[in-house]
Amino acid sequence: MMEDLAMHILEILMNSIGAKAGRILLKIRESMKDNIIEITVTDNGSGMSEEMVKTVADPFTTTRKTRKIGMGVAFMKGLTEQCGGSFGITSRPGEGTEVKASIVRDHIDAPPTGDLGQMMMYAIQADETIDFEMIYETDSDQFVFKSSEIREMLEGVSLLEPEILLWIKEYINEGIMRAKEGMR
Repeated sequence: MMEDLAMHILEILMNSIGAKAGRILLKIRESMKDNIIEITVTDNGSGMSEEMVKTVADPFTTTRKTRKIGMGVAFMKGLTEQCGGSFGITSRPGEGTEVKASIVRDHIDAPPTGDLGQMMMYAIQADETIDFEMIYETDSDQFVFKSSEIREMLEGVSLLEPEILLWIKEYINEGIMRAKEGMR
């Protein structure tokens, strides 16, 4: 398994990137009150047929040409089952895909959240032209990151500039830390 939740989410984001999404919305809700972490990734990529949706959590099902095993969805589904949560995928060819996963926040097998800023930095590095939106919600606050707003502020400077990527990572991690302050 993967060592933290950020790596699980990155695998799902990479699937959206591979599906030629132009927009990817990542929503993470961490609730102490409900004792849950919910993750939703919604994209406007190529989507999948009903048959593919039914088999996509099988680690031996993949659309990749380089290797025949796709583990991201299978690992996420396994994590949700292991941690008392739920997992689901809805998709329509030509319209996009939505992956929803949840885990019991204080479950003994729940992995640490990990570095969500670094995760988004990696996703942006994979394709800076995608409009990434990340919403991180707690019981009392929320943080929103939109790559389109950053791109607009930069007036033509690439998001792939090392200083920009590091700033994005830090900006996201600081925003999440502020959103979590009310959770204690």
